Amino acid sequence: MTVPTVSADAPIGVFDSGVGGLSVLRHIRAQLPHEHLLYFADSGFAPYGNKPEQVVAERSLAVAQFLIAQGAKALVVACNTATVAAIKLLRAHYPAMPIVGVEPGLKPAAAATRNGKVGVIATNVTIAGEKFLVLRDQISSASGAQFLLQGCPGLVEQIERGQLDDPATQAMLERFIAPLLQQGADTLVLGCTHYPFVLTAIERIVAQHAAGQVVLVDTGHAVARQLARLLTAAGTLNPSNDAPARLQAFTTGGEAALKTAFSSLLGLEQLVSEVHIAPQMAAGAVI
Repeated sequence: MTVPTVSADAPIGVFDSGVGGLSVLRHIRAQLPHEHLLYFADSGFAPYGNKPEQVVAERSLAVAQFLIAQGAKALVVACNTATVAAIKLLRAHYPAMPIVGVEPGLKPAAAATRNGKVGVIATNVTIAGEKFLVLRDQISSASGAQFLLQGCPGLVEQIERGQLDDPATQAMLERFIAPLLQQGADTLVLGCTHYPFVLTAIERIVAQHAAGQVVLVDTGHAVARQLARLLTAAGTLNPSNDAPARLQAFTTGGEAALKTAFSSLLGLEQLVSEVHIAPQMAAGAVI
């Protein structure tokens, strides 16, 4: 499948199962302020974390096709679960397009740990994915770091509902994180793009249960940096100009929920278009 030739002024497509990708969008806007952006929240199909990899892969391809139809010159898979399930498929379909995925920051965590014990919180699909497990084994073998994996069922849904600091979310985070700290983890990887939005609650739990300092690893900044490198290499980095960068937002869920998320999480009053897409798995596609 080919991608139409695009100019440097074309937008970058960013997608997630919901509002979590806004944490990545925040870094992209900060590092690449002249780039036009498309944000797609697949809230009507969320969460991705409790669905089979094949289903997430097919859905990710359908979302990518939508963004490319809107003129996207590059794609950012701002979802750890979708990256694990679909990044290989997307790159096979669009080999000429810059595509950046989000991976849990195992490598920087291995470099940061002092005692070799790294806690990883993520969705169940992420920590069970072959791509993730291969990466874990490679980094563990090279660094000697021990990765303590913790799936977090239900946490994405809490964040999607805007319940960032209520008692139920706090109790859920405590149940997931406290055992990692009790096992001695001195570094904690936020392995889902939703999780930076509950950073305050996470820091509170760390302060209560950790014996010493704990390093928290979020890879949003690295994603934006890699995107800039790929756009530069492709010759499609948008040059500095006086025209304001455009941001369009789409959702398969309710417009009001995504508007509220833009306002509360990023401080932006953003127009949102509600859309419907059907899965369109190309014949013969291989993950």
